[in-house]
Amino acid sequence: MSADTSAREESTGEAADEGGDPPAFPARTYTAGAGRAPARQRSTCAAAGFLGPNLILLGVFLFLPLGWALLISFQESNGFGASGWVGLANYQRLVTDPTFWQSALNTAVFTVITVPLSLALGLGLAVLMNSVLPGRRIFRTLVYLPMVISGIATALMGVLLFDEVTGILNKLLREGGLATIPWQSQGTAAFASIILVTLWIRVGFNMVIYLAGLQSISPELYEAARLEGASSWQQFRYLTVPLVGPSTFFLLIMNVIYSFQVFDTIFVMTGGGPGRSTSVLVTYAYENGFVTRDQSYAAAIGIVIFLITLIFTAVQWKGNRSRDDVG
Repeated sequence: MSADTSAREESTGEAADEGGDPPAFPARTYTAGAGRAPARQRSTCAAAGFLGPNLILLGVFLFLPLGWALLISFQESNGFGASGWVGLANYQRLVTDPTFWQSALNTAVFTVITVPLSLALGLGLAVLMNSVLPGRRIFRTLVYLPMVISGIATALMGVLLFDEVTGILNKLLREGGLATIPWQSQGTAAFASIILVTLWIRVGFNMVIYLAGLQSISPELYEAARLEGASSWQQFRYLTVPLVGPSTFFLLIMNVIYSFQVFDTIFVMTGGGPGRSTSVLVTYAYENGFVTRDQSYAAAIGIVIFLITLIFTAVQWKGNRSRDDVG
């Protein structure tokens, strides 16, 4: 110990023995949060660095086209030359257009059929693939394969299967001496072929999401249920289905959006026919925008599709939040 330190301690001790107060040393002062500001700034800069490129891409390829479509929907434009302002005339035309309502009805029917079926099949396959199944990795890959292939290629495979003249299914029916199915010339059969190919495409995605949800469930819950005497169906009904609720909520929104935006499968397989029996909102918008060159009317149809999906998503989100708050 140095001499200065010893002298300071002795003087301090003498002052304390004499009853006096010990010498006061200047207290160190700290500013609250002084060291947090730079860290917060660094975090903000890092977040901006990660979000910036994505926000730029969203702005250029999503928000800017959406705003432009909204602007065009209030005009009369064929995509070339000057355009004139018509206000709500395109939306008023929608109300009195029977083809628009037919396409909207087809879209609703397509959604009501494909969404529940694809969710149910995806959950069933996920439960099967989550069990002890020989070669389950191969089966997972085969089921998910249509999602990896482009939509046009998958639709062309559907044509190979369902073509009325050269399709594999009708060839098998002819070989068996049975009547062929008019996949392209009869509305109900054409609509059924679109639904079957769509299910084939979507089930793999649903299976993967449900499989991730199932693997996050603790096995102890099923063991406790078995000890209580629950059957396999009761375990599925009262454990599996409620516990994969978040996955179901996500898939419900994604599948409804996909159903309202379906285009490539219908465009390749039927082109909206026969007699507009498979025409949906997106194919009708494409026809107006790129066939008849009525792009302002096509933009109005696109805005309607956007509003329908936005309202549905908002309602589902609010309903899910309400259930979580009650729970």
